[in-house]
Amino acid sequence: MLEKQLNMNGELMKKVISDLTLEQQLELEALAAMSDDEINTDDIPEITDWSDAKHGMFYRPDQQQITLCLDVDLIDWFKQHPQSKSYQTNINQALREYMNQQKQLLS
Repeated sequence: MLEKQLNMNGELMKKVISDLTLEQQLELEALAAMSDDEINTDDIPEITDWSDAKHGMFYRPDQQQITLCLDVDLIDWFKQHPQSKSYQTNINQALREYMNQQKQLLS
């Protein structure tokens, strides 16, 4: 049950849980089979200070793969100035920043 999760494409992906002992695996499977109301969370402290929380840390917007023709110098520049893993991510971030600026101008 724990090994079967869906990736972003909706396909099954396998999660390696070999680092867990058999006892831990059985405990996780038992927890996964329980409803939320059945799980005792009394020993987990309530978080009241969210000042160090990171907004959007686990949010991944839907993405759509497209074919896009860009000028060669633009692609070269993004490849030569990596700010993240891939230049495509950097281009996406630049487009998002531009979109947000335009939204602010229009509002």
